[in-house]
Amino acid sequence: MSRSRINGNFIDRTFSIVANILLGIMPTTSGEKKAFTYYRDEYKKEYITEPYEIVNSQVRFFRKEFFYSDRGEQAILEGDSEIAEDWFNKAAEYWKQAIALTPDNYIEARNWLKITKRFKLE
Repeated sequence: MSRSRINGNFIDRTFSIVANILLGIMPTTSGEKKAFTYYRDEYKKEYITEPYEIVNSQVRFFRKEFFYSDRGEQAILEGDSEIAEDWFNKAAEYWKQAIALTPDNYIEARNWLKITKRFKLE
């Protein structure tokens, strides 16, 4: 990732702008500037880009899970428990994927999976 390119989402752009300002105004040696630049670039790669991709994946799973859950609720209201069960099973698969990405999140989903016996939790 090139230092001169400032792109990406708002957090990436803000971090790059602030880092460039700090690098320009701080009294540092060329070695310190090189170290700071290396740290900044690695930080952006590891701690900003990857979580952003995880969040995008979580949003995608959440949308699908919500859709399937909603269809399951509609099937229950229509009195079709078999179709509702199919929809809820599909929703459960997406919840499992989202939980696998961030195990400490989705407490309600974890409880729902446990209560409905769709997922054995540690």
